[in-house]
Amino acid sequence: MDSSYSNRRQAPDAGVRPLSTVLKTLEIIDHFATCTRPQRLSDVTQVTGLSRATAYQRLLTLVSAGWLEQDDVGRYRLSMLSTRLAAAALDQADIGVRSEPALTRLMTAAGETASLSILDRGQPCIVARVESDTLLRAEQKIGTYMSLEGSASGRVLVAFADDVTLERLRAGPHELPTDEVLGEVHADGYALSSGYTHSGVRGFAAPVFDLHGRCRATVSLVAPVTRFDLEAFRAPVLEAAKELTNILHGGGQ
Repeated sequence: MDSSYSNRRQAPDAGVRPLSTVLKTLEIIDHFATCTRPQRLSDVTQVTGLSRATAYQRLLTLVSAGWLEQDDVGRYRLSMLSTRLAAAALDQADIGVRSEPALTRLMTAAGETASLSILDRGQPCIVARVESDTLLRAEQKIGTYMSLEGSASGRVLVAFADDVTLERLRAGPHELPTDEVLGEVHADGYALSSGYTHSGVRGFAAPVFDLHGRCRATVSLVAPVTRFDLEAFRAPVLEAAKELTNILHGGGQ
């Protein structure tokens, strides 16, 4: 788990420290979030460097808490509890399922995959996505983290970050876009990806603002470079961003 960045405001002299044993156990969940198949105990020990006894104890703890479950051959996998909490997190952030109609309309208008991303632990993370039906498309799943410096969403989230968030990002471990790039994004009201973080794919993103004028999310299109058309994408993406901003302001869908 990347504990160098926090989504909470914490007083530096509060005198209370996080429980290291809990953080270390939660690191196991982070590991499973990156896996595409169930994991054996030996897989976990190999990746984490933990002893078999320690790894087993943490796995047993997460099974008892309902975060993990075992399949018929004893391998471990995430339980459906994670999806329930993910849905609740999106709903509590006032975006959740509210974004799906706008993303669907954007995908239909542009013919490319549309996504909603938020800042999570100092990086852009895809939290909602509507796939196009084209055979050749960018493959980025919900939960994928992206570059702050190179992705279109990352550039938007930095360019339109409030002062507190920007200070945290600058103090964090991830490379930020240059001041020149940030100035262009802020002036244009949208961003293009660098083109080198995902070879053969380009992204276009615009900011979504909450009632207080803070950039809470980005709406984006990603497409193979052979089909990337800035002029065709600009209006639909900006319209979707406007629609989602209106929803966060209390307007209807």
